[in-house]
Amino acid sequence: MVVAGRYMEKLVWRKRKEDPELIKLWRERLISWRREPAVVRVERPTRPDRARSLGYRAKQGFVVVRVRVRKGGRRKARPRSGRKPAGLGILKLTPKKSIRWIAEERAARKFPNLEVLNSYYVAEDGKYYWYEVIMVDPHHPVISSDPRINWILNPANKRRVFRGLTSAGKKARGLRSSRGIPDFVKRFKRKRKLG
Repeated sequence: MVVAGRYMEKLVWRKRKEDPELIKLWRERLISWRREPAVVRVERPTRPDRARSLGYRAKQGFVVVRVRVRKGGRRKARPRSGRKPAGLGILKLTPKKSIRWIAEERAARKFPNLEVLNSYYVAEDGKYYWYEVIMVDPHHPVISSDPRINWILNPANKRRVFRGLTSAGKKARGLRSSRGIPDFVKRFKRKRKLG
């Protein structure tokens, strides 16, 4: 029964841009989210199936934060003093971080007593992206007694988001092992060529 419920959650998420009722619901949500502060703690995840797959559990010590990040590259004021047009340095300035990683860092700055576990995409419009960041309280007794999550108490995981140790950070640093054609595809092609 639980599996069927999770499947329905995934199905609803995939159909959010096709079903007229869901389109209306998301439009209303984004209107209200735009008026909220950029970093907001939420009671429960917007995408429970995705949150659970990334380590979230509905128990004490887990916190979900919705973060709004503006789209596009960095904004820099145009210098007023004289220089060559090539040396102005106002266009094509992009951070070497993904917007998801930036969202995680902003959540960590807002809640300095919590550690970032992971994050996932929620929504976007013409101006903003919204991400939900899963955060854990390492000082909570429920977290310290849970063997599945108490690894986050290790001092090596302090301020992990600022050192690029979250999933978004590792991806931006180029530490994903699966790059290019996967090995099993190469093996399959080699077998087909020989046979």
